[in-house]
Amino acid sequence: MARSRPARLRDIDEAAAALPEVTRDPPSGGRPSFAVRGRTFAFARGPRKDAFDPETGEPYDDVLAFTCTAEDKESMVSDPDSPWFTTPHWNGYNAVLLLERDLGRLTAEEIREVVTDAWLTKAPKRLAKELLDGP
Repeated sequence: MARSRPARLRDIDEAAAALPEVTRDPPSGGRPSFAVRGRTFAFARGPRKDAFDPETGEPYDDVLAFTCTAEDKESMVSDPDSPWFTTPHWNGYNAVLLLERDLGRLTAEEIREVVTDAWLTKAPKRLAKELLDGP
């Protein structure tokens, strides 16, 4: 099977828009956040003192966050070749972080899957079941 093209920001928008009952909240720092029935599942974070480049000390200004299960978080951040990471601020919170500049390390298919999985963590059970069961 051929590898999908590299992921881009538009893939996040398109994946979220394809899911039931998603609202796209106004951009924060130029980037929107996405919620299902008022529960945010994907969003951008501005520079914060707890998210910085360990080599330069400069704050990251392109952090994207996606909710996930605890098991998925452990799997995603434990792989040293993965672009996913966390910070101490996010300990105990089921979400993974990704730098926008690293989106291209993922395929479009992978980011769609992450967005869908994030949606599933926040969607009401009946709505999630409808999506999973299909038409």
